[in-house]
Amino acid sequence: HPSETGFTTDVLALYDWVKARSGNSSIIFWGHSLGTGIATNAARKLQEERGVQVDAVVLESPYTNIRDAGANIPITKIYRQFPGFEYLILDSMARAGMFFRSDENVKVLGCPLLILHAEDDGVLPPKLGRKLYETARQAYKDKSKVKFITFPEKMGLGHDYISFNPELPALVK
Repeated sequence: HPSETGFTTDVLALYDWVKARSGNSSIIFWGHSLGTGIATNAARKLQEERGVQVDAVVLESPYTNIRDAGANIPITKIYRQFPGFEYLILDSMARAGMFFRSDENVKVLGCPLLILHAEDDGVLPPKLGRKLYETARQAYKDKSKVKFITFPEKMGLGHDYISFNPELPALVK
């Protein structure tokens, strides 16, 4: 069964595999959507358990934690008005061990952090990306390591197309 712990363990195994073959190349954790929680989990675990900092973390269309995501994604809007929404939907994720607490993870990271969010994201509201950015900015000693880039609605990048932006490589450098 897929699990938060399993995803994180898989990323760390992949990190080890890449690190063994990459020489002195930089290794960046890049997460999109659900993967942003996995990326911050893995970066934190690597730092806390091994004393190793990943070279950077890039979060594309992120959220603060899975509970906030579930409470804010448009698909749940109609259900939020019904009694029991929190228990049946949000609490069930916690009972399944799914937390993906990027908001807690970024508080302990020290590597460069780049957050990317499109203003027209129809899946995860940009306010969650902004909130995550603010949390990181408050926690980081070196504020210059935390960046937040938004893409205007007119670009039409939505939730899935930030990586298609031809200017992205220059922005990530």
